[in-house]
Amino acid sequence: MFRSVRHMIYDLIEWRSQILSGTLPQDELKELKKKVTAKIDYGNRILDLDLVVRDEDGNILDPEQTSTISLFRAHEIASKQVEERLQEEKSQKQNIDINRQAKFAATPSFALFVNLKNVVCKIGEDAEVLMSLYDPLESKFISENYLVRWSSCGLPKDIDRLHNLRAVFTDLGSKDLKREKISFVCQIVRVGRMELRDNNTRKLTSGLRRPFGVAGN
Repeated sequence: MFRSVRHMIYDLIEWRSQILSGTLPQDELKELKKKVTAKIDYGNRILDLDLVVRDEDGNILDPEQTSTISLFRAHEIASKQVEERLQEEKSQKQNIDINRQAKFAATPSFALFVNLKNVVCKIGEDAEVLMSLYDPLESKFISENYLVRWSSCGLPKDIDRLHNLRAVFTDLGSKDLKREKISFVCQIVRVGRMELRDNNTRKLTSGLRRPFGVAGN
């Protein structure tokens, strides 16, 4: 609503400047005034404000000098014009949505590009970071995992891939775009001892994969 009103105000400011410039021919000036009044009436309608009745030239009718029947007929005409404008705006929006859906349906597949910058999570041991797409309504993953091995010192295990951790989730078709919601899920698996506080070297184990954390968006 705010964006709609803002655009209308910008239009009115621009048209007001054109009217005050005094450079428009009479026929263009008359059409522009009608355009301005129509925009104002439309804005009042969507903001649930009072409807202003006008004559053919866009001037506000004076109730002291206009009969009740004339005011009533002018009000009917104004209401009809505003309703037609609302239906036109609604129809245009529906056409845009239909065209967008048709465009999506005609496109064979889409892709999601992911660029991993950093993993800020105090683990204390090596970890595996797995990223995937998840449908929360169907409770299932809809993509394979993108795996990054993270060292205990806070850097990728493969140091050559530093600042170059990128992946593309491909083959996202129209079926996936029609899903009500898709979540991007990141799972963290700790790789190391059974317990972080296990300092007994005789019981020390290594290489065990233990769930550590999960996040989604």
